[in-house]
Amino acid sequence: MIRLIGYFFGLACVLFLGVAAVVAIYLAGVARDLPNYEVLNSYEPPVATRVHAGNGALMAEYARERRLFLPIQAVPDRVKAAFLSAEDKNFYNHPGIDPAGLARAIVNNFQNLGSGRRPEGASTITQQVAKNFLLSNDQTIDRKVKEAILSFRIEQTYSKDKILELYLNEIFFGLNSYGIAGAALTYFDKSVTELTIAESAYLAALPKGPNNYHPFRREAAAIERRNWVIDRMAENGYITQSDADEAKKQPLGVKPRRGGTHLFASDYFAEAVRRQIKEKYGDDKLYEGGLSVRTSLDPELQVLARQALHKGLVDYDERRGFHGRVKTISVAGDWGPELSKIEPLRDVPEWQLAVVTAVSSKEVNIGLQPSTNGGGDVEAPRQTGVIQAENMKWAYRDAKGERKTAKSPEGVLEPGDVIYVEAIKDEEGQYRLRQPPKVQGGFVAMDPNTGRVLAMVGGFSYAESEFNRATQAMRQPGSSFKPFVYAAALDNGYTPASVILDAPIEMVSGGEVWRPENYGGGSAGPQTLRLGIEKSRNQMTVRLAQDMGMELVAEYAERFGIYDKMLPVLAMSLGSGETTVLRMVSAYAVIANGGKQIKPTVIDRIQDRYGNTIFRHEERTCDGCNATAWNGQDEPILVDNREQVLDPMTAYQITSMMEGVVKRGTAAGKINITDRPVAGKTGTTNDEKDAWFVGFTPNLVAGVYIGFDTPAPLGRGGTGSGLAAPIFADFMEKAVQRLPAEQFHVPEGMQFIPVNRTTGMMAFEGEPDTIVEAFKPGTGPADVFAVIGDTEYLPPEQILETSPQAQQAVTSGAAGLF
Repeated sequence: MIRLIGYFFGLACVLFLGVAAVVAIYLAGVARDLPNYEVLNSYEPPVATRVHAGNGALMAEYARERRLFLPIQAVPDRVKAAFLSAEDKNFYNHPGIDPAGLARAIVNNFQNLGSGRRPEGASTITQQVAKNFLLSNDQTIDRKVKEAILSFRIEQTYSKDKILELYLNEIFFGLNSYGIAGAALTYFDKSVTELTIAESAYLAALPKGPNNYHPFRREAAAIERRNWVIDRMAENGYITQSDADEAKKQPLGVKPRRGGTHLFASDYFAEAVRRQIKEKYGDDKLYEGGLSVRTSLDPELQVLARQALHKGLVDYDERRGFHGRVKTISVAGDWGPELSKIEPLRDVPEWQLAVVTAVSSKEVNIGLQPSTNGGGDVEAPRQTGVIQAENMKWAYRDAKGERKTAKSPEGVLEPGDVIYVEAIKDEEGQYRLRQPPKVQGGFVAMDPNTGRVLAMVGGFSYAESEFNRATQAMRQPGSSFKPFVYAAALDNGYTPASVILDAPIEMVSGGEVWRPENYGGGSAGPQTLRLGIEKSRNQMTVRLAQDMGMELVAEYAERFGIYDKMLPVLAMSLGSGETTVLRMVSAYAVIANGGKQIKPTVIDRIQDRYGNTIFRHEERTCDGCNATAWNGQDEPILVDNREQVLDPMTAYQITSMMEGVVKRGTAAGKINITDRPVAGKTGTTNDEKDAWFVGFTPNLVAGVYIGFDTPAPLGRGGTGSGLAAPIFADFMEKAVQRLPAEQFHVPEGMQFIPVNRTTGMMAFEGEPDTIVEAFKPGTGPADVFAVIGDTEYLPPEQILETSPQAQQAVTSGAAGLF
């Protein structure tokens, strides 16, 4: 018996050693193919790029995976407790695998054989880190063995906190969110530190299967799983039972955070930033690089710009009648579900979609589009309202020409029509009829001293059209280009009092005759440069450009950045070339800042995921600005190394002349700012297809254009003065209240001499129609009445016959004409 027992013992030992050898060989083979776990030390997950406004407010996020890396020290204890209770309660005690948990999983899997249930994996947090970072998701023995070996090695190399940090930042939570920080924002629009016990428990429930616990499609299962996690937290001593009971009473409270932009009215601006980052660094850096971008956007000015452009576009559009309904649906039953399927203009929250339920001669009854939850379910009850007849009179006129003018709402709308409405303030249940305008426009506001774009609006609605008319629309600037023709003249020997002939002129090129005309027709005879720009005289501008030579005008237009390459033909002097609002505003900013070249920018600074600055717009240097203490040294000086592209005296002269545009010229009476000077210029293109106004104060420049995307006449009154200047005024009158009142800088040496406004000659004391004009040293008003311009079509004797200004000059003793 003893020998038999010894025999079996020896056999068992041999078998054991054989099995051990086989296992050892197997493990050695598996271990040879293991990935290098040391790469975890240089873990750089794909992280979202976050874009901030100038005041630090979050404006937009761009990511393939919504993830923000969060150090373990920043994760609250209650959040850690939720995940440990849900995933691995013995995490801080086991060596990488949990023997007790593994045994329990084996027993449960044996009991569930044939039940169809998915086998339990019993994976610890360390094993999940090994799988997520280094292995595949294959359900094989080899993978589980590799996972266990890697777990032991990871535990020997990294601290428990480091392993938990890797886990919490890598796991997938559903709704395209990765990592605990991204999940907190995605599901609750909160930072991790703000999460409650119930919210932490729900997030801890998601890694097992986000779709199984979807907050809307499977709400009951989600609450059940969340409550299970809460019970485990209490059982493990992380929270009290009373805290657990209170937490389980809470609703899920999920409020999905939408992607894209987060700052109101910033869609076009954010897209301009996104395009620049993509162009500069590429897709991977944009969507995975974790960049922190500080933009130049001023949120308050952005809202003002949007309001001003919206009002101008809507006012113009409504004066031209009603385009018609958005769609037609049935109102026989519950109209809510069908109405909810129509996509509204999400970036125009003041407006709502509604369906007409009844129409009478005095009012229109409407049902408002119901809201939906994150799962797409329509919420109740249905809201209704009324449009009184007086709140839709503008719609009685048909913009399509398909019917005659209506007399009441009955001639405009019918039951089932889907329309846009806007609630009337302080009148509950009352609405006015609205419609998205067909006309479009672009608006840009900029700091003239730095080129920082403070506000940008690329159209009425980004949701309707992503095309940015402030940066992408190539339009003719019309007469808003003239200040650069006059600036070139003032920089090359002319003065504001130089006199140019305003008379018919014709050019022949290639057998075709070009006869530029003044807006409104007629000619005024000899005029000063000041009057020429104030009244926006086309014939004068062409003669001036002809006298200077278009090569010089083209050089200045390119120097100011209006065009990359300008064709030096006379028609270009009237703004017939195409450019953008951003370029025009940038060019005006050069005049406003005294002639310094600027680089327009929507980005102030970009930092990488580690906080290192990789781009900064500010290129000026200041060696002593970072001194830690004052030791008697001189005050630091900011070195401005920007190119001087225009004589500061010329910049002041053209600014003074454009002040006249606002006070006496084509924009007179449009802008009501009294505590600081305003300069600017209107622009209207041929057939009134584009209406412009670009202007500035000493510390803010802004520009706007209005026109149809497919250029077409704007109709009667479609001028820069009638359409664009009021939009500029609406914005600027409110915007300057946030800025200090300043005056335009007068360069040292500038001389001020009173001149006759019409003849440009020195004015006598008490002489009427006098203006104090700015002259450079060595220049001044002419001693004789001299007219610059081609006299081939209008000889001197004819000027005397047709021009009161010329007759006045001769009468007052002027010596001659040429």
